[in-house]
Amino acid sequence: MSILINKNTKVIVQGLTGKEGFFHTEQMINYGTKIVGGVTPGKGGSTCLGVPIFNTVEDAVYNTGANVSVIFVPNNFVFDAILESIYTELKIIVCITEGLPVSDMMLIKSFIKNKKSRIIGPNCPGIISPEQSKVGIMPNSVFKKRGNIGILSRSGTLTYEAADQIIKMGYGISTAVGIGGDAILGSDMKEIVKLFFNDSETECIVMIGEIGGQLEIEVVKWINTLKYDKKKPIISFIAGQTAPKGKTMGHAGAIINKNIETAQEKMEIMKNNGIHVVKSPDNIGLVVSKLFNKK
Repeated sequence: MSILINKNTKVIVQGLTGKEGFFHTEQMINYGTKIVGGVTPGKGGSTCLGVPIFNTVEDAVYNTGANVSVIFVPNNFVFDAILESIYTELKIIVCITEGLPVSDMMLIKSFIKNKKSRIIGPNCPGIISPEQSKVGIMPNSVFKKRGNIGILSRSGTLTYEAADQIIKMGYGISTAVGIGGDAILGSDMKEIVKLFFNDSETECIVMIGEIGGQLEIEVVKWINTLKYDKKKPIISFIAGQTAPKGKTMGHAGAIINKNIETAQEKMEIMKNNGIHVVKSPDNIGLVVSKLFNKK
């Protein structure tokens, strides 16, 4: 199994005919993803990369049976693009675009309650289930082996680094999900961890967090509600360990407001609650290997 996407996932690309959309759609097709349509208003009836283009998401879904959308449109059109996909009841909406205003994302979060869609992002690298499907911008060359390790990350590049180490150690990835680094996210860490815990294929989870917010702490609180035999090992790295308090670092969500939001405090809380904390991303693959060799 895998979470969120698999070999049968049918994907439409909002903004396929743009520069970024074109490049990454080609990469997704090369990876084996079923790209069944693109959406660019005013270009309906044409084709791009052999994929039919539609004027609206509704037309694309009606004609292709798509259940997932990936968004590459400019940030001033993202709000409308996401709402259009929600209205069309797409199962998964992956928003790659960065720069979506917080106020827009707050409205989207309010609107999507009780709807059938799940948003990944914005400002994220997307989702990949090796040897099955890729929806986003993760590099094809890294995710080349399927296995039992799930990856959840707030950082794109650290997602790739973790996957590369795991695969070099001889293991594979079940699914990797980059949830994005913005202050308000479509899906938080706890939601994705729950999906991994319910996935029979995923035996271990690598969780890459960062300073700011309490997403990682919410994961710890949820895990503590589970019985021992229902838990799975989690390896975690927190980025931003040298960041000064009160300063925004990189991602929009990476700002420390409370002691509990510092890297050191998060690491201590996780360590005290059974999570395998690594101080350097260089050690992720080694810890994965140690855990599996103990079995």
